[in-house]
Amino acid sequence: MAFERVKKMILNELKVEESKITLEARLQEDLGADSLDAVELIMNIEDEFDISISDEAAQNLKTVGDLVKYIESQGK
Repeated sequence: MAFERVKKMILNELKVEESKITLEARLQEDLGADSLDAVELIMNIEDEFDISISDEAAQNLKTVGDLVKYIESQGK
């Protein structure tokens, strides 16, 4: 499932408690991602799932759930 893979990537990238990573968790406000963290996370997700995320799409990915939905919409 995409959520489990994304969760593992967030754990590695942001070093937050696993219990904080929910579908509703906001990347910046709840998980403490700054703009550089967000860019690195997007790049890692592109590599992991073999997808491309446009800058415009990336700006609309605010929560963990947004990331998972986007990945699933790409058929990965």
